Amino acid sequence: MAADIDAGDGWIPFSRYMERVLYAPGLGYYSGGARKFGPGGDFITAPELTPLFGQALAAQIEQLMRASAPQVIEVGAGTGLLAADLLLELEARDCLPTHYGILELSGELRARQFDTLAQKAAHLAPRVRWLDELPQRFSGVVVANEVLDVMPVHLLASRADGLFERGVSLAPDGDGARRLCWADVPATGAVRDAAQALDLPVPREGEYVTELNLAGAAWVSAWAERIETGALLLIDYGYPRAEYYLPSRSSGTLLCYYRHRAHGDPFLWPGLNDITAFVDFSAVAEAAFAAGFDVGGYTTQAQFLFNCGVLECLARRGPPEKADYIRAARAVQRLTAPQEMGELFKVLALSRGIDQPLLGFMRGDRVHTL
Repeated sequence: MAADIDAGDGWIPFSRYMERVLYAPGLGYYSGGARKFGPGGDFITAPELTPLFGQALAAQIEQLMRASAPQVIEVGAGTGLLAADLLLELEARDCLPTHYGILELSGELRARQFDTLAQKAAHLAPRVRWLDELPQRFSGVVVANEVLDVMPVHLLASRADGLFERGVSLAPDGDGARRLCWADVPATGAVRDAAQALDLPVPREGEYVTELNLAGAAWVSAWAERIETGALLLIDYGYPRAEYYLPSRSSGTLLCYYRHRAHGDPFLWPGLNDITAFVDFSAVAEAAFAAGFDVGGYTTQAQFLFNCGVLECLARRGPPEKADYIRAARAVQRLTAPQEMGELFKVLALSRGIDQPLLGFMRGDRVHTL
């Protein structure tokens, strides 16, 4: 990291720092060998809670595949549990994809995904292929669960004396070594232009700090160039722009996770913490529309799962008085309760060549809020 900062004349944007500590080969958080997902890791994702998440999601994927092509790509597949759950449910629905691609950059996670599929869906594992890059052309469904929130973001600081980009520098720590520290420079170029379009609050005193995810917008645009018929399903925590940049949210949304504890210091244990930022879904939808996608739907995770039949999937678990049903019901509550993941997480569908209304957004669509 010091070499990067020195090469940048003593300063690098936070987006560069975030990219390095999360994805540097062999050293970054997602490329290292530490356990990340589940009770023994740093955080729990929806597929880690219950297979009912994947079973409900499969209903939307089935509709989209029948309207486009029988192919699925999952981006950032974690432990592989969602892939296994989706494949098993799609098999039960007689709608298996001919190919299930996993776009995963981490070799360690690829190995875990391979083991999970071999354990839980061995007869379907031959359909799975690991990808090193986005395909040149694709028809079918792309699923990205908690992917946008870990894309490197730029940090902005709006003050009375101007608009600044917050980056990372080095300062002496008193014993001849150097420590990571914050440093601001005037915002320039694409960062300045995008930030000015946001019309950020300008406090009379202090500062207003927030994030700008240019990488996410570019990534969605890249998919728009490749998907001929089908859809991109994005599931993540975030807000539409009107809620994201509220004056009261003056410290931004950047968070770090270590052993299920959230904290706000991205310089603590670089490479061992997850670093995330909430998603500005308005920015994602605008970039997608400009690149030729249709916005097929936007709603809360709770509404999406209810529309896709998560309660019907739960009912298949057996009698309500049984322990398995009770455990599953508690997981569904966590996925859908407003105070848990139900309202904070959103689902955005971006499509091309799909004319029919999408199942997951039949009720409670919030596209008008973007």
